[in-house]
Amino acid sequence: MFRLFANSSKGMLRTAAKNQQVRNLSIHEYMSANLLSEAGIKVPQGIVASSAEEAFQAAKKLGVSDLVIKAQVLAGGRGKGHFDSGLNGGVKTIYSPEEARDLASKMLGHKIFTKQTGASGKDCNKVFIVERKYVRREYYFAILMDRAMQGPVIVASSQGGVDIESVAAENPDAIVKLPVDIKKGLSLESAQGLADKLGFVGNARDEAADTFIKLYKLFLAKDATQIEINPLVETSDHQVMCMDAKFGFDDNANFRQKDVFSLRDPTQEDPREVQAEKWNLNYIGLDGQIGCLVNGAGLAMSTMDIIKLHGGAPANFLDVGGSATAKQICEAFKIISSDAGVSAALVNIFGGIMRCDVVAQGIIDAVKELDLKIPLVVRLQGTNVDEGKKLINESGIAIFPCDDLDKAADLVVKLSDITSLAQKVGVHAKLSLA
Repeated sequence: MFRLFANSSKGMLRTAAKNQQVRNLSIHEYMSANLLSEAGIKVPQGIVASSAEEAFQAAKKLGVSDLVIKAQVLAGGRGKGHFDSGLNGGVKTIYSPEEARDLASKMLGHKIFTKQTGASGKDCNKVFIVERKYVRREYYFAILMDRAMQGPVIVASSQGGVDIESVAAENPDAIVKLPVDIKKGLSLESAQGLADKLGFVGNARDEAADTFIKLYKLFLAKDATQIEINPLVETSDHQVMCMDAKFGFDDNANFRQKDVFSLRDPTQEDPREVQAEKWNLNYIGLDGQIGCLVNGAGLAMSTMDIIKLHGGAPANFLDVGGSATAKQICEAFKIISSDAGVSAALVNIFGGIMRCDVVAQGIIDAVKELDLKIPLVVRLQGTNVDEGKKLINESGIAIFPCDDLDKAADLVVKLSDITSLAQKVGVHAKLSLA
């Protein structure tokens, strides 16, 4: 997806975490197609299937000989991906119901690996059987929320159907950007002007402008953060259609977009993030070895930075917030410890609203319940800090307390190195204070 703006701290963390997805809700292509169709926007006919037999019946029901079968996973690059079944490509042209059944059997229940899934891949649980359209030209169209413009921006190009990032890098003049005044909306004149810039002519020009306006209205109505159409096409009979769509929605709109958020597919998300959301924890998995449990996003980012400064790598971003209970702290540790790559953990709490004794009790409960094997460095400051330290000291569990953040970060990096080395040679190292 072509991005114009810097995302939130979560989004920036995602840039470093190659295998993760943006926290804003994303939905499957077939769901996006339904939303477009309901808004009066033209899309190819299609039917979703969850089994090889359903794919066979869907192809028969569509009643055309030229079809496309598409793996439904929340990751880009499906066309060039490969499955653990041995099948190459998650988007295939088919010409019969029998072909639909055969290819569906090699997609469904298998993992697909693309440039965006990482080494773990994504499970394919559904396929989309769609009529194939013959196109004259392909375009790119997207609407994004742009922080710099403080509102929606349309990004479009006459070079669609390809990786738009490559187009932007190699031929930036091919990218058209149109800021939209959110109070006035997208006017017919502006939409027609955009159609002219992209090269639409005749009846297709008016239809393209109408499509742009409908897409913009849908963008606002559904509290979307992005609508990306790639490709938007003009067919051989001069119809303007959306051939593929990606939607993103603002998580803060959940309360008023219940129909949209009911489309969420948690099987396509990091299970640790799904679990964190259940406990009202802000968690993002990263690629390092040091687990982090912190209160407050700013302190969490600083903690991650100082770990990096001392040569370590954070395994996660985890903000427990200002009102977490001991149970939530315990659940946070369950999530951190579920990552097999974590070799040490750092707790960094500055108690304001968050009480240090509550955190301490959560830590104690977690260590006892989970029988944690990794070394744990704990820095507590602020409200009820003396009570929290007393609980830890009297608990009898092996915890490395440290009041200085710089020293705490240095210590957890060293402990992580020792634990990692021991694990590599098959030795269980139980570390304790001298």
